[in-house]
Amino acid sequence: MNSITTRVWIAGASGRLGSALSHRFGGNTAYKLVTSDRDVAVEDVSVVGRFADINHPDVIINCAGLTDVQACEENPEEAYKINAIGARNLATAARRIDAKFIQISTDDVFGGDEGKAFCEFDDPHPTTMYGKSKYAGEKLVRELTDKHVIVRSSWLYGVGSYDFVDRVLDTAAKEGAVHLPEDEISSPTSAEALAGFIDCLMHSREYGLFHASCDGSCSRAEYAREILRLAGKENVPVTSASENTALRPRFTLLDNMMLRITGLYQMPDWHDALSEYMSHRQTRVNK
Repeated sequence: MNSITTRVWIAGASGRLGSALSHRFGGNTAYKLVTSDRDVAVEDVSVVGRFADINHPDVIINCAGLTDVQACEENPEEAYKINAIGARNLATAARRIDAKFIQISTDDVFGGDEGKAFCEFDDPHPTTMYGKSKYAGEKLVRELTDKHVIVRSSWLYGVGSYDFVDRVLDTAAKEGAVHLPEDEISSPTSAEALAGFIDCLMHSREYGLFHASCDGSCSRAEYAREILRLAGKENVPVTSASENTALRPRFTLLDNMMLRITGLYQMPDWHDALSEYMSHRQTRVNK
């Protein structure tokens, strides 16, 4: 970085990760934070370029994206426009102003048929339009700026948008039961935990590709049971059910190999991160 104060642009700042990063950096005098959401459409190259030139950040973090899996399937051009072209536009702007570029990606770049954890050296084979568009964004970032880090994570939850935790608790309250697959496997990851890694990454000299999910794994059904237990609703049954398998890869567990071999950061266990989040969530609800 070329100054004491690190200038950070968070694109997609109102989402789960964007909200966690804004909360982490906001009010900290070590950072000058600029944020954008749909007011700076990432798919519009001229708008992105103008915003970058005016604010001249040291770091650009791309949290923007079309993450609704069904919406991506129904409108693939929109998925590619936001998830791929948006990444391209931000990466191009980062190269021009010599900013470090952090691209947020997903475990959905893997097809989920192999039944093993995927490390950074495994080749992606996305099967969903969401996964395909995000992988296309990764490839464009690699091509367009050297000073990049691509961060893949999984099953992200947190404040900022309706998430899996909200869905489970709402379903339990309305229906008295939750139906989720036992064979859809990955790792729930707290946006706050991922924001901690990104904070570390911003000040490192590391570039390339990192997997950053919370440690451990579970099924969607196990995840829901833990949410209900932490919410004091253990009596709500969670039964096995099949979701639309065409839209969700079954096994996308990420292996954080690069974090281990570089010694850069340790992500928390998913149980611990979820427990902390649920505790803070309950505090917010009670206010």
